[in-house]
Amino acid sequence: MLDELNTLVGWCKAGCPEDFLVQERRMKMILHDVQDHLFTLQAEVAGAPKSVPLSSVEMLGVMINRIEGEMPPIKTFLVPGGTELSARLDIARAVARRAERRLVTLHESGERLISESSRAYANRLSSLLYALTRLANHRAGIEERQPNYQDDGNQ
Repeated sequence: MLDELNTLVGWCKAGCPEDFLVQERRMKMILHDVQDHLFTLQAEVAGAPKSVPLSSVEMLGVMINRIEGEMPPIKTFLVPGGTELSARLDIARAVARRAERRLVTLHESGERLISESSRAYANRLSSLLYALTRLANHRAGIEERQPNYQDDGNQ
């Protein structure tokens, strides 16, 4: 699953414009850093004495807060889509959430101990990808839309 996520992050990176900056850093470099951290997670899952540093988790939190500060707050779910980049990032976000759940299950089962900082990184990664998804749409002028829940009346 982490390998799948790393590949999806690479796909996002390939579709990201060179000049897309996030707090004066190219998004491509941010995504490359994510890939490096995913390799660390993969090594940890395989039993290597590796873990994502707590400083990387903290850096994600700062980045997420700054990105969210650039956009209006949200109070509901949002319909995915908009730009191709945002759609790619949203797929990566969904897989990141699945990978996080798998890491937690692996840890809680005792099958493999995953460090607290690595589990925290996995948790914050989906939030970063969601913030980047919203940012890509925001900068492209795409209006965020909440779902229009359909009711067939058969309740």
